[in-house]
Amino acid sequence: MPSLKDLRNRISSLEATQKITKAMQMVAAAKLRRSQEAAQNARPYAARMAAVIANLASGVSGEGAPKLLVGTGSDRRELVVVATADRGLAGGFNSSIVRAAREHIAASIARGRQVSVLPVGRKARDQLRRPYQPQFVGFYEAGGAPSLERAQEIAQFILERFEAGEADVVTLFFSRFRSVVSQVPTSQQIIPAQSANAAPAIDLKGAAYEYEPDEETILATLLPRNITVQILAAMLENQAGFFAAQMAAMDNATRNAGDLIASLTLQKNRIRQAQITKELIEIISGAEAL
Repeated sequence: MPSLKDLRNRISSLEATQKITKAMQMVAAAKLRRSQEAAQNARPYAARMAAVIANLASGVSGEGAPKLLVGTGSDRRELVVVATADRGLAGGFNSSIVRAAREHIAASIARGRQVSVLPVGRKARDQLRRPYQPQFVGFYEAGGAPSLERAQEIAQFILERFEAGEADVVTLFFSRFRSVVSQVPTSQQIIPAQSANAAPAIDLKGAAYEYEPDEETILATLLPRNITVQILAAMLENQAGFFAAQMAAMDNATRNAGDLIASLTLQKNRIRQAQITKELIEIISGAEAL
């Protein structure tokens, strides 16, 4: 049985931990609002660009179609980009993304694909290092706040590997922010551009448009930029999801610490009461003996 001193020390330690988790919860809640707004503001831009690409792609076919749109004609080599946060203490947020990526990588390898992995975020690197480190082709930190410069740097690296023939298909894994209590691990194929097929075409209302320059030239500019936009949007979704998951995790930790403090306090009071009762019995017994 622990002594009163041990229980007091444990309670003091838990109270200090509870203050830290409560502070982290409040910080995450404050950052979540800004991150959520940034993620939601990025969605219409990404969707509109996908719609423009879909409209342009409808007039492009044959050998003149960009490879970023139609692919190389092969899917033997795949680059898997796994985007997580740099930090933990967010429940299963990072692990759920990595788990979905690992399942996809295992399935691709089983189909005979040559898979390479690009972790974006320290948690993706740490969790994928042991099973897939030989397949690593680079690493990028997520950073404190998603920026266009970081997204462009990652997109440029991906494009260089694609143009060098080292990747036929590029799949991006991230967590889509749905609500404060729901973040969904998501996979998105960014090369060849799937958004061009999935996005609704722009309603021209009977008007006929002539592009200057032609569709191929415009797509040659828009498609690389679309990769940057998709990566930036994924990083913004990740940041919002991370703060939401961290806020929930720290709230649970604060509640659990409170429950444990209450339990230990009750145990401490019982031990203290038992000691007082024992001392009273000894005093009364001594008085009666006299």
